[in-house]
Amino acid sequence: MEGRERVEAALAMGVADRPPVGAWGHTYREEWSPEDLAAVTILRARQFGWDFVKFQPRATCFAEAFGSAYQPAGHRLKGPVLVSTAVPDLESWAKVELVNPKALDDQVESIGLVARELGRGVPVIQTVFSPLSVAGYLVGKSKSRVVRELRKNPDLVRPALDRIAGALVDFAARSVNAGAAGIFYAISGYATKDAMPEAVYREVVLPIDVGVLERLPREAWFNAVHLCGSNLHFGLARDLPAQAVSWSVHNQGNPSLVEGRKISGRAVMGGLGQRSSLLYGPPAEVERETRRAIAETGGRGLLLAPGCSVPTRARDTNLAAMVSALAA
Repeated sequence: MEGRERVEAALAMGVADRPPVGAWGHTYREEWSPEDLAAVTILRARQFGWDFVKFQPRATCFAEAFGSAYQPAGHRLKGPVLVSTAVPDLESWAKVELVNPKALDDQVESIGLVARELGRGVPVIQTVFSPLSVAGYLVGKSKSRVVRELRKNPDLVRPALDRIAGALVDFAARSVNAGAAGIFYAISGYATKDAMPEAVYREVVLPIDVGVLERLPREAWFNAVHLCGSNLHFGLARDLPAQAVSWSVHNQGNPSLVEGRKISGRAVMGGLGQRSSLLYGPPAEVERETRRAIAETGGRGLLLAPGCSVPTRARDTNLAAMVSALAA
């Protein structure tokens, strides 16, 4: 059975011969070249036997696209180094626009190479940060500042978010046209109690998220919403149009897989600890965690995955254990 069949069964809230499995993490050295990034993505997908690929674009491509500048750290374990921010002060929001389209074009080119090489049997989904997540990186990855300025100066910040959203919709559409099965829509730390009350998120931010997701191409059949962080406003998952929801069950205040499936009414992606078992192992613990996730959910509506990006220091033997547990 191919990965696509397993994914389709999971999105339909069922289970095929077993749940589909996939994992992702940055490969910092390769991310600066579309060809190198595609090659390492294909290599790892085949090495570990992933049923689906959540494409991991260059860590800073969205911030670069709208004017922030980065340079490579020159080390495989270290992410790009920030050189300058696109929004150093409040007035700069008025100037936010797509100024470096190549930063996104590279990711479209790369995912096209991956999708063509892996073929129809292994669906590949493109990562798309939410507009507010992108805006947070434009000020230097400051959630508190971007939320504060959005609430106090919506006349300046909201138009910038709308321009970002328009570019992201185009990026998602071009990625699907290049072969992506859908998108992995990442809300990076803003749909949490620590960032803002749920009522505020629903009033100010949710319409922007829904606007992006509702404008995805009809060909995008495999879309996942990723809620990143602890103490999530998980009820938002019901109102974000997608086929699956991804989050870390290991973070404080977050629901279990079964609770998340019930609350969202959608397939769930996760179950494995990206900063615990997958990072530190041993492989036997990853296998136990995999079996627990299947036992908890009955395997129905489950896409086995980490709760977020796996750190670069994680050992290949721990990632391989995700699949070996299914074969046991």
